[in-house]
Amino acid sequence: MSVLTYREALRTTLRDEMLKNDDVFLIGEEIGVFEGSYKITAGLLAEFGEKRVRDTPIAEEGFVGAAIGAAMLGLRPVVELMTINFSLIALDQIVNHAAKIYGMFGGQTSVPMVIRTPGGGGQQLGATHSQNIELYYAFVPGLKVVAPSTPADARALLLAAIRDDDPVLFLENLALYNTRGEVPDDLEPAEIGKAAVTREGGDITIVGYSRMAAVAREVAERLHAESGISAEVIDLRSLRPLDRDTIVASVRKTGCAVVAEDDWLTYGIGAEIAATISDGAFDHLDAPVRRVAAAEVPLPYAKPLEQAALPSAESLVTAVHETLAAVGRRR
Repeated sequence: MSVLTYREALRTTLRDEMLKNDDVFLIGEEIGVFEGSYKITAGLLAEFGEKRVRDTPIAEEGFVGAAIGAAMLGLRPVVELMTINFSLIALDQIVNHAAKIYGMFGGQTSVPMVIRTPGGGGQQLGATHSQNIELYYAFVPGLKVVAPSTPADARALLLAAIRDDDPVLFLENLALYNTRGEVPDDLEPAEIGKAAVTREGGDITIVGYSRMAAVAREVAERLHAESGISAEVIDLRSLRPLDRDTIVASVRKTGCAVVAEDDWLTYGIGAEIAATISDGAFDHLDAPVRRVAAAEVPLPYAKPLEQAALPSAESLVTAVHETLAAVGRRR
């Protein structure tokens, strides 16, 4: 068992997979000489050389398209986009090509590629560099979209993504890079499409992913310590495919649910979770599903305004208490 940061878990996984499989190569902006904007690829150019750690111009549509072609010919590219905001430049390549080639060509060729990209606010990077737009991609059949919240899941899901024969969008959150956690030395690839129940409970279900899954775990412990509330926490881990069965089974047990997400409320991931709960656990609900999300504004640069716009542990605690109070359980 090793204790690693989220950043270290990603880097060591990339290195291990490159050592095991010569078809795996990295491509993206400033990932070589500069070692990546967030130092995920530190040391890899020196070890593997320019053929397998390829610096690119600032031309996302071009190098994502090049990676798609390489994947179609049998390689396993891992693309690094500096932020998910820049993925919009490559939207056509991702949505109209990577996601559709296998189906449009009757399975004659697959696209085994990974697109790694961070998102999220809280770093004072401004509205155009702080978005959570994973919904754009979770909406698209043909893509797989994963969002690990711990170093162990970062490794397990990246292993799975690199070895998968479908294109995988691998979502990271800037706020998670320095978080630490135990990572088993013999960790196996995770099952893409399988959520994790990270804390069992009986009073209420809290559903989150990425940073908000980590916040949900902290909130659950706080609620238990302060109020005796037993919250069950589900970390989605995968946004497409979505593990609806685990969500529904938990809400059928607890009768209440709060969904926490870093993106905007309207049309968000939480709306899909709420609909899933309505479809599968309506007769078991004791209160409406509550949602905690970011304010419906372009994220401000000023630190106090930025923090006010983002969902927080306090807003999640309040939502849990209000949900339970609505059914007379506890406050």
